[in-house]
Amino acid sequence: MAVSVQRGAELCFPQLNNSCKKRTRPHSESMLIYTLLPFFALLTVSLNLLVIISISHFRQLHTSTNLLLLSLAVSDFFVGLLVVPFQILLLEPCWLLGDLACILCSFLPVFSVPATAVNMVLISVDRYVAVCDPLRYGTKINPKRVKICVLLCWIYSVSYDFLFLFDNLKKPGKYNSCYGECVISVNGHVDLILRFIIPTTSIIILYTRVFVVAVSQARSMRSHIAAVKLQRSTTVTVKKSELKAARTLGVVVAVFLMCYCPYYGISLAAYELMTGSLINIFMIFLVILNSCLNPLIYAFFYPWFRKTVKLIVTLQILQPHSRQANVL
Repeated sequence: MAVSVQRGAELCFPQLNNSCKKRTRPHSESMLIYTLLPFFALLTVSLNLLVIISISHFRQLHTSTNLLLLSLAVSDFFVGLLVVPFQILLLEPCWLLGDLACILCSFLPVFSVPATAVNMVLISVDRYVAVCDPLRYGTKINPKRVKICVLLCWIYSVSYDFLFLFDNLKKPGKYNSCYGECVISVNGHVDLILRFIIPTTSIIILYTRVFVVAVSQARSMRSHIAAVKLQRSTTVTVKKSELKAARTLGVVVAVFLMCYCPYYGISLAAYELMTGSLINIFMIFLVILNSCLNPLIYAFFYPWFRKTVKLIVTLQILQPHSRQANVL
């Protein structure tokens, strides 16, 4: 009788013959899942909310580049708000919510992940035009065009998510091998190409060109070739500010690549990543870490972000005409 109870305790649904067995989890993994992931998720939501409020509220920050940062902050905000809670559910030893909930929990939170990648591409294009073709930056990149691009970015991200969601909704649970399991089907090759290879290749090509031009500009400035005339001196000052912005956003792009490359590197190596494994948990942590680090990079490099955070925390944004405050 004791043996029978012990066997039942190991099953997700002891009353069913086709029930899955409960996965045993080491204490270190439990600490990571229930302590570190929620902590970083809360930090990610809070920091990116500060970025969203800053750029949305203060009119001085309504520039083309900052609109892209706002879109990136929104995608990072959703990573912290949706990805972690749903992933914790998916990492549980048994799935108890049914097949339909399994599909929704697997797909609905992750529309922000392709949005992050596409936003990074848009930021790279913005810096490429600003540094490599500064004279026509104002005509090529303006707030109206940026808003259209951001809208298309989110339409693509949501459509991409529902493309895989629709296929799994045809027959929920058909990929489960036992009851109490949550398995969904994703075309790994398509996902790898659309969500990693194409965006990453575009980012690397664009920023390589930006880096080459930035080095050339830095040498010109040091040799004072561009400071002959006052007009040219003004042009150099503009380019210097653009180079500074390119350097800051280059750090953001580099952090994105470092956090996302390991996961897709495993896919390229044809290694099967098991849900609930320590490697899978670590990959989720890297995604959360990337979304959490972006606001910290802004705080380190952008004085305007430090000023706006101070105004937000002290509730000075509630005062009349605070939208017109000088934060630059």
